[in-house]
Amino acid sequence: MVDKEVLYDVADGIARVTINRPERRNSMSYGVMQGLRDAMAAAKADSSVRVVVLSGAGEKAFCAGADLGGIADNAGAVGAHEGRGLLADLFREMWDLGKPTIARVRGFALAGGFGLALACDIVIAADDAQFGTPEVNVGLWPYMITVPMLRSMPPKTALELQMTGRRVGAEEAQRLGFVSRVVPVDDLDAAVDEFASALAAKSALVLRWGRDAFYRVLEMDADPALDYLQGMLTVHTQTEDAAEGVAAFAEKRDPVWKGR
Repeated sequence: MVDKEVLYDVADGIARVTINRPERRNSMSYGVMQGLRDAMAAAKADSSVRVVVLSGAGEKAFCAGADLGGIADNAGAVGAHEGRGLLADLFREMWDLGKPTIARVRGFALAGGFGLALACDIVIAADDAQFGTPEVNVGLWPYMITVPMLRSMPPKTALELQMTGRRVGAEEAQRLGFVSRVVPVDDLDAAVDEFASALAAKSALVLRWGRDAFYRVLEMDADPALDYLQGMLTVHTQTEDAAEGVAAFAEKRDPVWKGR
């Protein structure tokens, strides 16, 4: 794609986005963050893309966080501050994508890389995955990933991880609720492919509206959220895909989605 540090490929309705810096444990430079933003924009604009899978190249890391040296070089204080907004913009664009996102995690997902995984809708991890926020150990704090953490686990759990900086293995991560599925390393690609293909077979319209509604009500109080959801349900029931889904169920056949 645009940047060799981020690879992009589309096949069978699935866009595969790969951070391609295995020698740096797929840490995020400015180039990586912009490459990821470009990849999300391409996936959003491509109607053939139904699902996005995000991964890191190699066997050691999904993403080990920000490339602190690369980000600091020649940036200056103002430039560094504004550059950190790239990660915030990336999170926003992932949530506004309108299509399901899956993090394929093997090895380390630390600091900003932890946040990047949690910004995905689903996290599927190999049993060698390690998650954590080590910033506190070097006198920093994981400010930028607080929002995806709070969207993925109980607040006190997020705070405990931020305060201690401890590593969390894949099985504990699943118990804490921010990993959806843990599989042996050798089964990771098959598990991700199976899950992505299952999502790609759903109505793109239903997933887009439902996913958007899910994230919207996370930020709302209960009463306005219920009003909004009631309105969405009424609108949704008027779609062709809703009618087709009901008809296919009654006729015991696979639905043919129109996306309208």
